[in-house]
Amino acid sequence: MIEKMTKYSFILLKGKDEDFLTAVQELGVVDITRSSKPVDKESSDLMNLTRELGAAIKAIESVDWASDPDREKIAAEKVEIDPSDILGCYRNAVARLKALDEELVAARKDAASSKAWGEYDARTFKMLEARGFRIRFYCIPKKKFDSSWEQVYPLAIVSDDGKEVRFVTISDDPAYSLPAEECQAPKMTPEEAERRISDIGRQIIRHKAELAALKEYAGTLSAELQDKAGRLQRHLACAGAGSAAEGMVTTYTGFAPEENEKELCEALDRMDVVYIKDAAVREDNPPIKFKGNMFTRMFSVLTDMYGRPSYDEFDPTPYISVFFTLFFAMCMGDAGYGLVLLIAGLGMKKMLGSLAPLVTVLGGATLVMGIVLHTFFGMDISTVSWVPDWLKACMITGTVAGYDAQMLFSILIGVVHLCVAMLLKAVYACRRHGFLNSLGTLGWTLLLVGGVIVGGFFLLGVIDAALTKWIVIVLGGISAVGIFILNDIHRNPLINIGSGLYETYNTVTGLLGDVLSYLRLYALGLAGGMLGNAFNSLGTSLLDINVPGLNILGCGLILVFGHVLNLAMCCLGAFVHPLRLNFLEFFKNSGYEGEGRVYSPLSNEVNNE
Repeated sequence: MIEKMTKYSFILLKGKDEDFLTAVQELGVVDITRSSKPVDKESSDLMNLTRELGAAIKAIESVDWASDPDREKIAAEKVEIDPSDILGCYRNAVARLKALDEELVAARKDAASSKAWGEYDARTFKMLEARGFRIRFYCIPKKKFDSSWEQVYPLAIVSDDGKEVRFVTISDDPAYSLPAEECQAPKMTPEEAERRISDIGRQIIRHKAELAALKEYAGTLSAELQDKAGRLQRHLACAGAGSAAEGMVTTYTGFAPEENEKELCEALDRMDVVYIKDAAVREDNPPIKFKGNMFTRMFSVLTDMYGRPSYDEFDPTPYISVFFTLFFAMCMGDAGYGLVLLIAGLGMKKMLGSLAPLVTVLGGATLVMGIVLHTFFGMDISTVSWVPDWLKACMITGTVAGYDAQMLFSILIGVVHLCVAMLLKAVYACRRHGFLNSLGTLGWTLLLVGGVIVGGFFLLGVIDAALTKWIVIVLGGISAVGIFILNDIHRNPLINIGSGLYETYNTVTGLLGDVLSYLRLYALGLAGGMLGNAFNSLGTSLLDINVPGLNILGCGLILVFGHVLNLAMCCLGAFVHPLRLNFLEFFKNSGYEGEGRVYSPLSNEVNNE
């Protein structure tokens, strides 16, 4: 449900803005109309700083060197943190660690190169160069090395690993020339390279210890983040303020839930501010706050992916919560996979965080629907003897009128989904535009939803064919008046007839495609079950190999790998396609627009709804 809002108009003298906004911020319930983007350099700097602080807090809290090879050295390292510049210490440690990691990679390459050249005395090289001798270094493939060069040139082989030959030449002849390309001289000796690696390693340990020590100051950073975020919110609120009386008076507009009206008014009465309150209406564009139970709140994130409703629209979250859960379970279609998700949701709460309850619910629904669709890790459990008969009676098997029963079940669920959408469209059209201005929508709803209900009663044998015929005729006649004549009571009836014919074409062709879209529920569940069964067949076929132990190991590996892969693909499809059915088919037929804005009260809390 959408929580009712009260609109507040605040009037205060110039210079009282900061005190007023600070007081409102402490209340934490008023959504002051403000900019959502930086409006100047100060707000841009504050926004960047809050983002950096948030990222730093998250990174510092996740620091864990328990699996680091140097964990004991890191723990033993003593570092000092400047409490007045915690963010600066974090920046420096992260930047230095990144630079040192790059230096370590380069140092290891230099060490490998130096090791191949061996130890040497750099002072001897400098002495020779001072006397006019030039030392050249070569590294060429062995197949290109000519052993006769040793007899012609002042050449000494340094190493030969069978692939490459490294050698040096010493000559004071300016016309000296060797038919091979020189390489870069070693930057340091192996001993120097190892010392450099050790030095870089010590610096890395020190900065890792610094990051570990910063964990104690995460609370201080959080307090700073709260302060900067509060300043940013107040600054953006000031930017959205209006002025009057030649700039001597400042005005603000805000919204708060009706349930907070009493305590909010008591607090405002104690402030130096004049305020006017009215019930919010659509034209005010009030923010949207959802009021739901524990179950529907898990699915509000899906609604936000599309867009929150306008103030006079319906909250689609309760409908999404039911149908998305059902569609997800049908697309998964495997009780075994549902059991895995259920166990993961219950046993991995810390790892999954806020997603754990949602995974648990979806896993439980998949477990139930998998039993109904009689699939367990790719096996058809409707034919096995160990499943009790009462459970088999709950399964959808066989065909109906020559069509697969599960396929018809998917179509039926889709029809119900679309009927709910049409009923919502009719109800909220009457609320927004009035009964007389919604006759066209009511006509289509009566024809389609009423027709589905009558057809259902006929198929169930509740009414006979003769009565069904007359009911359909009456429904069709009444609906036709609304669809073709009264679809717009302010317009010429002849124009209405033309508009009705055009809408009829669009509705009929559109509804046919919409209904057929729900076949994906059947197709995805069937595909997942068939792929799981294929892995079962492939794995069990290895049991026929007469190699004890190896056959069981191979079977187990194929089954585990196959079902993990299939589970991942099924989860992806079971998330995307139900979302599509809700966002496209349901929202289109319900007239949902989703152009509302999120309720975000001015508060000291960093993360608001």
